[in-house]
Amino acid sequence: MQTLEIVILETSDIHGNVLPINYGTNKMAEKGLAKVATLIKKEREKNPYAVLIDNGDVIQGTPLTYHHARFQSHEPNPMIQILNELEYDAGVIGNHEFNYGLEFLNKAVDEAAYPWLSANIAEETGEPYFGKPYIIKTVSEGLRIGILGLTTPYIPNWEKKEHIKGLRFDDAVDTAKKWVRFLREQEKADLVVVAYHGGFERDLDTGEPTETLTGENQGYQICMEVPGIDVLLTGHQHRKLAGKTINGVTILQPGSNGFTLGKVTVKMEKTDNGYRIKDKYSELLSVNGVEPDREVIRLVKPYEEAVQKWLDQPIGHIKGDMTVADPMEIRLKDNPLIEFINRVQMDAAGVDISNTALFDNQSPGFPSNVTMRCVVANYIYPNTLVVLRVTGKVIKEALEKSASYFERLDDGSVRVSDEFTTPKPQHYNYDMWEGIEYIIDLRKPVGKRVTRLDYKGQPLRADQQVDVVMNHYRAGGGGDYHMYKNQPVVKEIPIDVSELIANYFLEHKVVEAVVDENWKVVY
Repeated sequence: MQTLEIVILETSDIHGNVLPINYGTNKMAEKGLAKVATLIKKEREKNPYAVLIDNGDVIQGTPLTYHHARFQSHEPNPMIQILNELEYDAGVIGNHEFNYGLEFLNKAVDEAAYPWLSANIAEETGEPYFGKPYIIKTVSEGLRIGILGLTTPYIPNWEKKEHIKGLRFDDAVDTAKKWVRFLREQEKADLVVVAYHGGFERDLDTGEPTETLTGENQGYQICMEVPGIDVLLTGHQHRKLAGKTINGVTILQPGSNGFTLGKVTVKMEKTDNGYRIKDKYSELLSVNGVEPDREVIRLVKPYEEAVQKWLDQPIGHIKGDMTVADPMEIRLKDNPLIEFINRVQMDAAGVDISNTALFDNQSPGFPSNVTMRCVVANYIYPNTLVVLRVTGKVIKEALEKSASYFERLDDGSVRVSDEFTTPKPQHYNYDMWEGIEYIIDLRKPVGKRVTRLDYKGQPLRADQQVDVVMNHYRAGGGGDYHMYKNQPVVKEIPIDVSELIANYFLEHKVVEAVVDENWKVVY
């Protein structure tokens, strides 16, 4: 019998990483779409039936994409130009695709030479907003591959309302049931691939929940409850997953930022009744040591030159020390860097209480001479600010949620709890506050660790109302901060925090590294 080898290649969560560099340090790094492109071209040379899919979160995430969105949006999107050059067969809408607004996203979709898929993002009428929810890829001798696109429906919990106005986000599992059946019965697909911008909510081996089952991630449920799927491509969680099947479904997740290219190999055997799967498996191809593709570098060069010039503009000076030597130390006691960002937020919002986070462990802090590169190295998301009117009870609940970031070990030392590291690091979900005085005692059980909570020298009453500024992700309940949901919105500041920080430096020229020690963690 004739056997065909089908190869499915997946990128996901590239987040604007093209060149193999770290924008914060300007040093080389083993990542980026330019390196991935080299692997893609090598795979295509070996596999004439290779299918190439991007699984979302591609047009946001680096100074390159930020600079394009803010200053060059009238020009073609560099990420789309690259995906067009690499002849992608399809792309999936990710949650971060909406960060710069629907008009910006629609322009990117229009520029793409490939279809964007998302069956469960619909207009109010129920029609898929981004056009056809699937594609059929026909290869040798009529073998039909059905590719369905899905997006995590949890987007309204993070995204600004005006960025998703008029859109409906349907349940991914229910949508998959409908369209996979259609692909099998109506389109007569021999191989069904679901490309889902979402991850896994349960342990892949035991099925035990690994997070609160909010519907943000439904990969395990899709495998268990949707018959007819052969391959599930995933993303969103930035995990590196390959070589596994769930309920007979081969799964794949290729990490983030272009560190790897995901690959699924399916061997199809032709029978008298069509094709059947003889074997299938998934793997990850690392970009370590791979030469970047010259054509991709050529395409991005004019954009890259503009962004590098912008990044190196001097904007201010730090008097004192605002650098990060130990990320854990930053999170255990009040420090000048976090205090400064909180004060920028308070200044912009006109309130006297604020919270923010040290987003990841690579944040370098601010050196003596500050450039835009320093700002984007520390504030890596396109967040805007929201002022919520909340009670003391809500603030205490939020502090207890942050306090669960820590686990105290038997020897008295402290580590980050698994909830904030698995399946991916979520350091951005630990908040630190300015404008209130508080103590977190890790010797107490989770949920009862806040032993002091004062405002202006007096205990903050449970029913006392105050105005707090925070980023829009947190204000919408992002990071399981459900206590903020449906709280009254007093004010919105529609300017990216990174811009607010840059503007603060430009206005004040010199910023002093100060700390008022309004909070601490004891253990």
